Amino acid sequence: MPVGGHAGHGTSAAIILVLFILLVIVTCGFF
Repeated sequence: MPVGGHAGHGTSAAIILVLFILLVIVTCGFF
């Protein structure tokens, strides 16, 4: 198994994207 291959990159990108969207929603809701 290659370390840091494309298999894990897609999952990490999706998680980061979801966290970023949640951060924007919380920020907009807070202000």
